[in-house]
Amino acid sequence: MTATPSYPGPRTRTAATTPFDVGLPVLRIVLGAIMIVHGTQKLFRWFDGPGVKSTGMFFGKAGYPAGETMAVIAGLTETLGGLGLILGLFTPLAAAAVVGVMIHAISVKWAGEVVGMEGIEFESLITAAAVTLALTGPGRYAVDSFLPVLRHHRVLHGVLALVLAVALAVVVLLLRD
Repeated sequence: MTATPSYPGPRTRTAATTPFDVGLPVLRIVLGAIMIVHGTQKLFRWFDGPGVKSTGMFFGKAGYPAGETMAVIAGLTETLGGLGLILGLFTPLAAAAVVGVMIHAISVKWAGEVVGMEGIEFESLITAAAVTLALTGPGRYAVDSFLPVLRHHRVLHGVLALVLAVALAVVVLLLRD
């Protein structure tokens, strides 16, 4: 008698569609779109966003050096990370980029509240969704499934990407006043 694994692992193209194949792209697309909206708000003032100059002033007031440069970095990270998630391209790194940005969002917004206008529940949910995608991979319907190195997602890929994200976020946090 053989036990069925809880995660079916790598499959051939002829295998039946699984719940992972349907659910993971939904999560990737929604999370990616949210991140692209936030990134393009910072970069291009799209979606009623503040743009680089205003976002840069916000970053400066939050204690980051070179506020406008940080605004561009945050906007690019959100936009490119979101695009990577939508496409399922370098998914562990795209998800880790989102985690890194959310570490900063939480550190700036944290006022001791988890729920409410001063709370961090939205940022926490985005972080959890990104961590989930980094660890599970993008699912079958993703560009990664056509890349030899990433075709068979490994938890190690996600863990390494998340360690990199946390390490870089901590380095940048240490630069704050």
